[in-house]
Amino acid sequence: MKSVLKIVPLCLFLFFSIDSHSQDLITNTLNRKSFSLNGTWNYIVDPYETGYYNYRYEPYDQLKQKNNSAFYNNYHTDDKSELVEYDFDRSPTILVPGDWNSQDDRLLYYEGTIWYKRSFDYQQADHNNRLFIWFGAVNYKAEVYLNGTKLGSHTGGFTPFNFEVTGLVKTRDNYLVVKVDNKRVREGIPTLNTDWWNYGGITRDVKLIEEPATFIRDYFIGLKKGSAKTISGYLVADNVTGREKLTITIPELGLSEDVVVTDDSRVEFDIATEKLELWSPASPRLYTVMITSAYQTIKDQIGFRSISTEGPDILLNGKPIFLKGISIHEENPLRRGRAFGEADGLVLLNWAKELGCNYVRLAHYPHNEHIVRLADKMGMMVWEEIPVYWTVDFTNEKTLHNARNQLAEAITRDKNRASIIIWSVANETPPSDIRNRFLVNLADHARELDDTRLVSAALEKHFRDGVNIVDDEMGNHLDIVAFNQYTGWYGGSLEDAPDSKWDIKFNKPVVISEFGGGALQGLHGSIDERWTEEYQEYLYQQNLKMIERIPNIRGTSPWILADFRSPKRLLPGIQDGWNRKGLVSDNGIKKRAFYTLRSFYDKIDEKYE
Repeated sequence: MKSVLKIVPLCLFLFFSIDSHSQDLITNTLNRKSFSLNGTWNYIVDPYETGYYNYRYEPYDQLKQKNNSAFYNNYHTDDKSELVEYDFDRSPTILVPGDWNSQDDRLLYYEGTIWYKRSFDYQQADHNNRLFIWFGAVNYKAEVYLNGTKLGSHTGGFTPFNFEVTGLVKTRDNYLVVKVDNKRVREGIPTLNTDWWNYGGITRDVKLIEEPATFIRDYFIGLKKGSAKTISGYLVADNVTGREKLTITIPELGLSEDVVVTDDSRVEFDIATEKLELWSPASPRLYTVMITSAYQTIKDQIGFRSISTEGPDILLNGKPIFLKGISIHEENPLRRGRAFGEADGLVLLNWAKELGCNYVRLAHYPHNEHIVRLADKMGMMVWEEIPVYWTVDFTNEKTLHNARNQLAEAITRDKNRASIIIWSVANETPPSDIRNRFLVNLADHARELDDTRLVSAALEKHFRDGVNIVDDEMGNHLDIVAFNQYTGWYGGSLEDAPDSKWDIKFNKPVVISEFGGGALQGLHGSIDERWTEEYQEYLYQQNLKMIERIPNIRGTSPWILADFRSPKRLLPGIQDGWNRKGLVSDNGIKKRAFYTLRSFYDKIDEKYE
């Protein structure tokens, strides 16, 4: 290692408040040297945000000098005469990753601030290395402090972020404090009104990552757009001085390619190959890919495939496909909380597999990295979405910046996952000129970051003179025209549904991103009685007959795989705080409509084989 690269000035990293952004994100943290900070954390519920300082007892100008009342200082004293009104070590504990709502009944509906604290020791492998604190997600706003120093903040509840902590980590007695605030705000992404539970907390993995002074921060490796025999992408190295050689190796293909990174820290490449086996749901082939520098080797498991459209067709590896899907919330009903781990992903994706799906819509926000990597392994195509949902503040520039950043963080994390075929920029947003400008900005941003995938959004249709009309201006800016429709649940006749008339203004693939209706598992009756399994089953039968006749139909992702919590769903004895549109109950029992949809997908297989 060059000595100039081993010297990392401490002053670069002893910083104060900095907002985390996607360009700083370290990717593929599952395959890096790391130290887990998951486990038991102490927490303090703080609805009045007393934890900054207690101005009742001391003048603020004095608190600026010592601020022992600030929770992030984790202050302790042996002086029994001193007034200290908090103590993390004697406060209750909570598991991380996890939401606070499902871990303490008193916090089920809580929205506000909770302070988390985790103490840890750490023996650094090499004192020339750099250290980073990485969070998989915190909902909604996080302020992060290490040993009393504010590292920065992050806004957005479903994407990862990290801060450099080189020079701040001690061998013993470190304390990491995170202020988590999940209050809904009008200018937020999502905004005030949603139809899912506002799970608060540190909801995904937390880890300390140790990297060389010069390290591989990020990369994009995939099949070159328009080619089946060229692997292309880019590498991003951090703290490069002069020229550094990086080597991309794919042993199973016998490929090894050297590239040189210079001071600009990013280099693009093309690698020709003749023996590539393409990834598909039928054959989810993943290759071990290694990126090697003089200081480290990063490994990943990457599949290579193309996804494109041609007229009304969606083409996977150049062949037409039908997206046999289901929508999924990031919630495991079997343990009643936010899903966050591989075990949760296996439950959800195995249900989808049993349903006959080759595709899942991960709604309405980026889900955790474990489920996306499982989709790679299991051969499940994925629609990934950011929470631009319903009536966000389209007039607010800060809201747009927030949405762009969440989109960038999602793409940065997941761009090497073959399973992801669609970036979605919105769900059910009412059309207007200002909304269109907002969403076009996001669609363009997605393509700037990754032009190898399709861009879509869940739009809405309207009904006029007996005809279902799809003419949303946004359809001109999307690769797939997707829309939600709830015939027989939010209006319309189930009996007449199969004979519905359609006017779709776009010669593009059409995907029904949502349809469905609710049923309480175990409640039986006639097809005319809402909330019965028979009504839901009949709704699926009639909607699927209708969908078969929709022009350019190339996929569907009904709403939804499993019942999930929602504070909007209040009907006693039926909903009780649950959205009952799931095909699987909150106890893991399949409803009758589950088998109706599976039979439909079996017929699709016969058509496309």
